[in-house]
Amino acid sequence: MTAPPPQAWLNALLEAVQAAQLGLLRLWHALGWTGDRHGQPAWPWTHRIAGETLLIDLGLARQLALTLVAVAVALACLAVALGWRRRRAVWLGLGALALVAAPWPSPALLLTPAAPTSFHRHPAPFTVDAIAEGGRVYARHCAACHGADGRGEGPLAATLTRWPPTFASPLLGRRAEGELFWHIAAGMRDGAGRATMPGFGRQIDDAQTWAVIDYMKALAAGTGAAAQGSWPIPLRLPEVAVRCPQAPVRTLADWRGRQRVRVVAFDGQPGAWPVDDPRFLTLLVTRDGQPLPNPPAFRAGCVAASADAWPVFARLAGIDPARLAGTVWLADRDGWLRAQAGPGGNGWSEASLLCTSGQAARATQVARTGAAPADGLTALLLRMDAEPVRFVQGGFVH
Repeated sequence: MTAPPPQAWLNALLEAVQAAQLGLLRLWHALGWTGDRHGQPAWPWTHRIAGETLLIDLGLARQLALTLVAVAVALACLAVALGWRRRRAVWLGLGALALVAAPWPSPALLLTPAAPTSFHRHPAPFTVDAIAEGGRVYARHCAACHGADGRGEGPLAATLTRWPPTFASPLLGRRAEGELFWHIAAGMRDGAGRATMPGFGRQIDDAQTWAVIDYMKALAAGTGAAAQGSWPIPLRLPEVAVRCPQAPVRTLADWRGRQRVRVVAFDGQPGAWPVDDPRFLTLLVTRDGQPLPNPPAFRAGCVAASADAWPVFARLAGIDPARLAGTVWLADRDGWLRAQAGPGGNGWSEASLLCTSGQAARATQVARTGAAPADGLTALLLRMDAEPVRFVQGGFVH
């Protein structure tokens, strides 16, 4: 669910292509040749390089990489020729030969239609409050066609000229966030110019549009987990204010990069109160988001300070909010949700891991230490540490 096998050269190529396009956009904007759309610089061309195609078509990616090498060789030959008059013809000939021999990729394969917002980034963090707001907007404007569960089977879906896509797939990961924004705001048309989805730019503002995208990610995770047992795209642990006993209010971002997080849906039952564990921060999600009075000694006491946290995490889990109590999630040190255990589960195991990198890191870890971990939770935490998420959005590594 994170990406194809991680070839270092492919990562470097995707990062270079993305950096080149962003650099060109910033240059055009600085020169005043393109303006702003929706608060960010507008992409001025009708097409962009299709990173999502390069990611899955390694033959095309190799062609582009070799062509870029040939262009670099040609430029180097030109530089030498300008400074060495005696051999100028030789160096110019070598540069021309490099360009002729380059396996120039087909523009029809390399380029894809772009929108003015193709390179826009989400201007706000991924938060519980934004997901909750996006859910309200989605229910009002989107669920009739895309369905309450995001599978594209809403009550009006059959009346459309084209069936809505399902979000319980890697669809959201294949599309750049800026292009998702454009489709929601401006709508979509088919090859004949007929509207296949109306634009909502007049009904909802930019902040609500970004919130809908956040909700779509949560919806994809919950529906994917319920239907397929995995999240179709990597998902960050939503930001939320955290209240811990005898401590000022903090956010989860304060622990990012330093501490894993365990999230527990806690309904206040004394027998279900989680024991604190030094291997991670334990965050309790309660129905009302209020501080818990006098947590017992050695028990977790930090609470997500938002009444929206309970329904949002129910959506992430794909579970009815009434049955959420006892559900547990694990997030790695970088803030990515990685594993989930349902209420009344039999402990942690490989099956609990809903977000993997596709690398066989566990075998490497066992070989290095000489023995498998003693328990399932420890094995899971070691695997999370050994397999960092390689997040790809719209074909580009982030």
